[in-house]
Amino acid sequence: MRPHCHVGIIALTGALVLAAPRPATAHDPEPPRDLGHGDDVAHHWTLQVDPLTTALGYAHIQVERRLAGDWSLYAGPHLRLFDGILHEDDEPSYRGYGAELGLRYFFRGGAPEGWWGQVRGVLARVHGDGQTSPGGYVSALAGHTWIFGERWVLAGGLGVQYIDYGVGDAGIQSVFPAAHTTFGVAF
Repeated sequence: MRPHCHVGIIALTGALVLAAPRPATAHDPEPPRDLGHGDDVAHHWTLQVDPLTTALGYAHIQVERRLAGDWSLYAGPHLRLFDGILHEDDEPSYRGYGAELGLRYFFRGGAPEGWWGQVRGVLARVHGDGQTSPGGYVSALAGHTWIFGERWVLAGGLGVQYIDYGVGDAGIQSVFPAAHTTFGVAF
């Protein structure tokens, strides 16, 4: 991994730690948790980063909001700032700047925790070799989000995606497996 990759990962991890709510004390009341379809859940928001896509060269920060009962929506920047760990030296480099949006339906537990199915999309401007073009991908995934210690989030999922992301001879256009791997905080 390149040195500036480490700096980005360390900065994202630091931001998560600083954004984490203060720990509960014995004097704090237990927040209500409705694991069904009500609105009295402990968490309505999550802030997550994806270490797998970061290692592949794509930095994602996801801000997720519970919409109602079983639904959540997340959005965040989509940045391809460096060549990832799978990049070969003879491949041309390219960069991308855009946004990601995802909609999740939670089958059990109520948003933002439990088993879910999701659709997501990325739209980006891809730059490389003196050229610019639109790029992006769409995905359908299924997975699970765990919230533990009253604030920490760990999520994972698998699915399929169509990618059209590149410029000139650089990039990719194909159907691929999709993965969702995040950690973060809930509030």
